[in-house]
Amino acid sequence: MKKLSLLVCLLAGTWSLFAGPLTMSHSQGKFSDAEVEATIKAKLAKSKIGKDGFQVHVKDGVATWTGTTAVMQHKGAATRMAKAAGAIHVVNNIKITGESGAAGKPGQPRHVQVKPGAASDEP
Repeated sequence: MKKLSLLVCLLAGTWSLFAGPLTMSHSQGKFSDAEVEATIKAKLAKSKIGKDGFQVHVKDGVATWTGTTAVMQHKGAATRMAKAAGAIHVVNNIKITGESGAAGKPGQPRHVQVKPGAASDEP
């Protein structure tokens, strides 16, 4: 039993090397606004969506994103990033910009032009 306890302690100590030092709020599963915001900003700096120049602010556990992007998926990635960092709720005010192309304009239905005979050459 003593060996098992020692092994558990060693594994816990090894895990903390990878996860970084835990604060009291981390060990209780609660993060301060400053911790969540710092984590989001660190993740943002390392990710592809960091180039979009998004801004994030955390208050009472709610992360609020602002900014613009031409890539619709970046907006969703920002929401997932904030939740993974410990935000309890995310308000995503990121706007999708750009020319209407494959993604189209937000809030607008997509229109598809079908050319006769393009779907199939079978009789």
